[in-house]
Amino acid sequence: MTTLRALFRLARTTLHLLGGTLTVALVFPFISSSRRLRLKQRWSRQLLEALGVTLKVGAGDTVAPATPTVQGMIVANHISFLDIFAINALAPAAFVSKDDVRAWPLIGWLCANTDTIFIERGSRRAAQSTRENLVAHLKEGRLVSVFPEGTTSDGHDVLPFHGALFQSAIDAGTTITPVVLRYTNGSGCHSAAADYIGDTSLLECFWSIACASSLVIQLEILAPIASDGRDRRHLAAHVHQVVAQNLHTIS
Repeated sequence: MTTLRALFRLARTTLHLLGGTLTVALVFPFISSSRRLRLKQRWSRQLLEALGVTLKVGAGDTVAPATPTVQGMIVANHISFLDIFAINALAPAAFVSKDDVRAWPLIGWLCANTDTIFIERGSRRAAQSTRENLVAHLKEGRLVSVFPEGTTSDGHDVLPFHGALFQSAIDAGTTITPVVLRYTNGSGCHSAAADYIGDTSLLECFWSIACASSLVIQLEILAPIASDGRDRRHLAAHVHQVVAQNLHTIS
């Protein structure tokens, strides 16, 4: 029964990904940026639904709330590729991502054509270009989301935050909105079904998610933090402490 349910979910997800590809290719070039954000938000919510994932906000039982008021740079802990769609389902944003995501089937193309800012490794010039791109987005009042751990974790703790991405928020004079992500089962206990760590492949992660009987993404939006006049390393350490403390509070 679990296998049949998983296959059904993956079939729905594949069709949804194909539909998203057609929308981005044929519709996005002809609509406003605000309309694109609304479509991205709706599509992300539908993707979670197709995979059988429930999105809740805060420590309570609020399911699929209205779009919250979030400004500036979203900074979140990173557990799974689903993190992107969970955040987009609430507050659609431009994401900063490793360059290798471009090679992912369908998802890579969708990311590349929906405002994702890719980071190229090993190049100082590329790093400078990324920073300038981020600052431009933020100064235009666009929402940008980053995962400053630089990789995924198992969700029990938060890895140290790298300070480089915080410099863009400081340069743009924008606020930082910390976000805590946590994956649980139907009983509220920690779930590893969506973990995308170690040697786990994208397909293996998809299969694990689809097989989960009741996977819940619990997302908590914390109070914004000013970046003006801050040192990036101190700011990164402070935001890390806030996210880690709240992760343990709701665990």
